[in-house]
Amino acid sequence: MRNLLLLTLLGLLGLHGCEVPSGKPEDPTAPVTTLYTIKAGNNYADHNDLSFTAKTTLSFRVTFDSSAVYTNKTTENQYDINKLYGFSDCGSQHNTASARFGWNWRDKALRIYAYCYRNGERISEELGTVELNKPTDYQLSIVGGNYIFTFKGKETTIARGCTTVQSNQRYRLYPYFGGDEVAPHDITISITEIN
Repeated sequence: MRNLLLLTLLGLLGLHGCEVPSGKPEDPTAPVTTLYTIKAGNNYADHNDLSFTAKTTLSFRVTFDSSAVYTNKTTENQYDINKLYGFSDCGSQHNTASARFGWNWRDKALRIYAYCYRNGERISEELGTVELNKPTDYQLSIVGGNYIFTFKGKETTIARGCTTVQSNQRYRLYPYFGGDEVAPHDITISITEIN
């Protein structure tokens, strides 16, 4: 009888325990990681819904895996810069005014770039390389009439085409392959926005 009472009591406690959520409630301000996939034969990544932001700084962590290693069909296209993450600017379309990081696989290294459009003119500057499977931090800021790209502790400044700082017309720019060619195989990129 005592064992039956004990089992009944444990059963009731177990059922009651199922009703109480375990752990802490989810923190809505906690960083969210998104795994973007650019499917073979495509340019655009999934998870690229239109998203406006008034932020003037994007801080994020990126991990590239071995899927970032590729060979273009046309040799000179290996120099094309794929797009990583950033935003449009100046209340314009991104091919008129924008800033984002870019990347490509060239000479056995994954190279990172500052990549901008200023009044429709494309501007890029190589910033360095990253290791595969190693999370790396990036920051892109609007400071007055400039974009500040921070990569591996080094700041690179590129002039903007406007001086407007606050704008609710700025939209996020997501991973994109190309250039002139589409992704030769599925490419996955992990991005965690940390601000």
